[in-house]
Amino acid sequence: MKLLLDTCAALWALQDSGQLSAPARRALKNPDNSVAVSVVSFWEISLKSGLGKLTLHGAEPEDFPRFVVEAGWSILPLSGEIAASSGRLPRLPEHRDPFDRLLIWTAINEGFSLVSGDDDFPAYAPHGLKLCW
Repeated sequence: MKLLLDTCAALWALQDSGQLSAPARRALKNPDNSVAVSVVSFWEISLKSGLGKLTLHGAEPEDFPRFVVEAGWSILPLSGEIAASSGRLPRLPEHRDPFDRLLIWTAINEGFSLVSGDDDFPAYAPHGLKLCW
């Protein structure tokens, strides 16, 4: 299975915080699964850290690409095609976060299961989103 971590899931997994669900932890440890973190998450971490909305204990935003590689995961670039077509993802009234929308659209179009516990994400299942939580 191809797994794409949303930003919170990536932070929790890297910190081994215990906030991941048991199925998500098992999926991440399964050597048959490939795990990726999007550059969109690095952008979100940097932006929210800079705004004071995210506290990174003992790390800087610039450290996260290295942390991902050290975890044995891949870094997924944001393709021009995904960025340009992301406006096709239906706009649900309860969910408008642009970072999440890019991650959801990427997962749908690139065949990933999105690792996320976000309560709003199941609403995208009819549009092709597969979740792992």
